[in-house]
Amino acid sequence: MTCLYRDCFVSRNDSLKKIYQMKKAVFDHQAKPAVIRYCIFFVLFIASTQAFAQQARGRVEVIRDPLVDTLIAKRYEMSSASGISVASSSYGYRVQFFSGSNRKDAYNAQARLQSEYPELRTYIIYNEPNFKVRAGDFRTRLEAQKLMQELRASFPSLFIISEKINLPKTDTND
Repeated sequence: MTCLYRDCFVSRNDSLKKIYQMKKAVFDHQAKPAVIRYCIFFVLFIASTQAFAQQARGRVEVIRDPLVDTLIAKRYEMSSASGISVASSSYGYRVQFFSGSNRKDAYNAQARLQSEYPELRTYIIYNEPNFKVRAGDFRTRLEAQKLMQELRASFPSLFIISEKINLPKTDTND
Protein backbone atom coordinates (compact mmCIF):
# COMPACT_ATOMS: atom_id res chain seq x y z
CA MET A 1 0.00 0.00 0.00
CA THR A 2 2.79 2.36 0.75
CA CYS A 3 4.24 1.52 -2.60
CA LEU A 4 1.10 2.56 -4.38
CA TYR A 5 0.95 5.77 -2.41
CA ARG A 6 4.57 6.50 -3.19
CA ASP A 7 4.02 5.81 -6.90
CA CYS A 8 1.00 8.03 -6.85
CA PHE A 9 2.97 10.76 -5.11
CA VAL A 10 5.82 10.45 -7.58
CA SER A 11 3.51 10.55 -10.54
CA ARG A 12 1.72 13.58 -9.10
CA ASN A 13 5.05 15.27 -8.48
CA ASP A 14 6.07 14.50 -12.07
CA SER A 15 2.83 15.94 -13.41
CA LEU A 16 3.36 19.14 -11.38
CA LYS A 17 6.86 19.43 -12.83
CA LYS A 18 5.49 19.00 -16.33
CA ILE A 19 2.82 21.66 -15.73
CA TYR A 20 5.48 24.01 -14.37
CA GLN A 21 7.70 23.35 -17.39
CA MET A 22 4.79 23.96 -19.75
CA LYS A 23 3.92 27.27 -18.04
CA LYS A 24 7.56 28.28 -18.15
CA ALA A 25 7.74 27.42 -21.83
CA VAL A 26 4.64 29.49 -22.56
CA PHE A 27 6.04 32.40 -20.53
CA ASP A 28 9.43 32.15 -22.22
CA HIS A 29 7.68 31.99 -25.57
CA GLN A 30 5.86 35.27 -24.79
CA ALA A 31 8.75 36.98 -23.03
CA LYS A 32 11.40 36.54 -25.70
CA PRO A 33 9.57 38.50 -28.45
CA ALA A 34 8.77 41.29 -25.98
CA VAL A 35 12.42 41.57 -24.96
CA ILE A 36 13.47 41.53 -28.59
CA ARG A 37 10.92 44.26 -29.42
CA TYR A 38 12.23 46.48 -26.60
CA CYS A 39 15.82 45.93 -27.71
CA ILE A 40 14.97 46.83 -31.31
CA PHE A 41 13.07 49.91 -30.15
CA PHE A 42 16.01 51.01 -28.00
CA VAL A 43 18.51 50.52 -30.84
CA LEU A 44 16.30 52.44 -33.27
CA PHE A 45 15.82 55.24 -30.75
CA ILE A 46 19.57 55.62 -30.17
CA ALA A 47 20.24 55.46 -33.92
CA SER A 48 17.63 58.15 -34.66
CA THR A 49 18.99 60.51 -32.03
CA GLN A 50 22.48 60.11 -33.45
CA ALA A 51 21.21 60.64 -36.99
CA PHE A 52 19.39 63.86 -36.14
CA ALA A 53 22.08 65.22 -33.82
CA GLN A 54 23.85 68.39 -34.89
CA GLN A 55 27.04 67.41 -36.68
CA ALA A 56 28.88 70.77 -36.51
CA ARG A 57 29.20 71.38 -32.79
CA GLY A 58 29.95 74.86 -31.47
CA ARG A 59 29.40 76.66 -34.77
CA VAL A 60 26.28 78.71 -35.47
CA GLU A 61 25.86 80.65 -38.66
CA VAL A 62 23.34 83.48 -38.62
CA ILE A 63 21.98 84.58 -41.95
CA ARG A 64 20.07 87.85 -41.80
CA ASP A 65 18.86 90.48 -44.16
CA PRO A 66 21.18 93.52 -44.47
CA LEU A 67 18.16 95.75 -43.82
CA VAL A 68 18.25 94.65 -40.18
CA ASP A 69 21.61 96.38 -39.75
CA THR A 70 20.30 99.56 -41.35
CA LEU A 71 17.24 99.53 -39.07
CA ILE A 72 19.45 99.15 -36.00
CA ALA A 73 21.67 102.02 -37.15
CA LYS A 74 18.62 104.20 -37.88
CA ARG A 75 17.16 103.51 -34.43
CA TYR A 76 20.46 104.40 -32.81
CA GLU A 77 20.63 107.69 -34.77
CA MET A 78 17.06 108.63 -33.85
CA SER A 79 17.53 107.84 -30.17
CA SER A 80 20.83 109.72 -29.93
CA ALA A 81 19.28 112.74 -31.67
CA SER A 82 16.34 112.84 -29.25
CA GLY A 83 18.52 112.20 -26.18
CA ILE A 84 16.72 108.99 -25.17
CA SER A 85 18.81 106.02 -24.20
CA VAL A 86 18.71 103.07 -26.63
CA ALA A 87 18.20 100.66 -23.75
CA SER A 88 15.19 102.28 -22.11
CA SER A 89 14.46 99.54 -19.60
CA SER A 90 16.35 97.12 -17.44
CA TYR A 91 15.87 95.16 -14.25
CA GLY A 92 16.17 97.07 -11.00
CA TYR A 93 14.27 97.89 -7.82
CA ARG A 94 11.21 99.82 -6.71
CA VAL A 95 9.77 100.52 -3.28
CA GLN A 96 6.19 99.39 -2.77
CA PHE A 97 4.58 101.66 -0.21
CA PHE A 98 0.88 100.84 -0.58
CA SER A 99 -1.18 97.72 -1.20
CA GLY A 100 -4.95 97.64 -0.81
CA SER A 101 -8.24 96.97 -2.54
CA ASN A 102 -9.50 100.57 -2.57
CA ARG A 103 -8.60 102.57 -5.69
CA LYS A 104 -9.17 105.92 -3.99
CA ASP A 105 -6.74 105.05 -1.18
CA ALA A 106 -4.13 104.01 -3.75
CA TYR A 107 -4.40 107.34 -5.58
CA ASN A 108 -4.31 109.24 -2.29
CA ALA A 109 -1.11 107.42 -1.25
CA GLN A 110 0.42 108.20 -4.64
CA ALA A 111 -0.49 111.89 -4.32
CA ARG A 112 0.91 112.03 -0.79
CA LEU A 113 4.25 110.62 -1.94
CA GLN A 114 4.31 112.90 -5.00
CA SER A 115 3.84 115.95 -2.77
CA GLU A 116 6.88 114.93 -0.65
CA TYR A 117 9.06 113.69 -3.55
CA PRO A 118 7.95 115.39 -6.82
CA GLU A 119 11.01 114.14 -8.76
CA LEU A 120 10.24 110.49 -8.00
CA ARG A 121 8.21 108.43 -10.49
CA THR A 122 5.32 106.44 -9.04
CA TYR A 123 3.43 103.52 -10.55
CA ILE A 124 0.03 102.08 -9.73
CA ILE A 125 -0.36 98.39 -10.52
CA TYR A 126 -3.65 96.55 -10.32
CA ASN A 127 -3.45 92.83 -9.56
CA GLU A 128 -6.99 91.73 -8.88
CA PRO A 129 -8.25 92.50 -6.23
CA ASN A 130 -5.42 94.77 -4.97
CA PHE A 131 -3.91 98.06 -6.05
CA LYS A 132 -0.18 98.36 -5.45
CA VAL A 133 1.66 101.66 -5.53
CA ARG A 134 5.40 101.60 -6.18
CA ALA A 135 7.95 104.36 -6.42
CA GLY A 136 11.35 104.82 -7.99
CA ASP A 137 13.52 103.32 -10.68
CA PHE A 138 16.62 102.22 -8.78
CA ARG A 139 19.48 100.28 -10.31
CA THR A 140 20.76 99.00 -6.97
CA ARG A 141 18.99 97.64 -3.93
CA LEU A 142 21.00 100.08 -1.76
CA GLU A 143 19.34 103.09 -3.43
CA ALA A 144 15.91 101.55 -2.84
CA GLN A 145 16.77 100.90 0.83
CA LYS A 146 17.71 104.57 1.29
CA LEU A 147 14.28 105.66 0.05
CA MET A 148 12.66 102.99 2.18
CA GLN A 149 14.32 104.42 5.32
CA GLU A 150 13.12 107.92 4.45
CA LEU A 151 9.53 106.72 3.89
CA ARG A 152 9.40 104.53 7.01
CA ALA A 153 7.73 107.28 9.11
CA SER A 154 5.04 108.11 6.51
CA PHE A 155 4.13 104.62 5.27
CA PRO A 156 4.00 101.64 7.65
CA SER A 157 4.37 98.74 5.21
CA LEU A 158 7.24 99.07 2.76
CA PHE A 159 8.74 96.44 0.49
CA ILE A 160 11.55 96.44 -2.04
CA ILE A 161 10.41 94.85 -5.29
CA SER A 162 12.73 93.63 -8.03
CA GLU A 163 11.20 94.22 -11.47
CA LYS A 164 11.77 95.77 -14.86
CA ILE A 165 12.34 99.50 -14.44
CA ASN A 166 12.60 102.53 -16.70
CA LEU A 167 16.19 103.65 -16.72
CA PRO A 168 16.71 107.20 -15.49
CA LYS A 169 17.85 109.73 -18.08
CA THR A 170 21.62 110.15 -18.17
CA ASP A 171 23.32 113.45 -18.84
CA THR A 172 25.48 113.01 -21.98
CA ASN A 173 26.76 116.62 -22.02
CA ASP A 174 29.60 115.98 -19.54
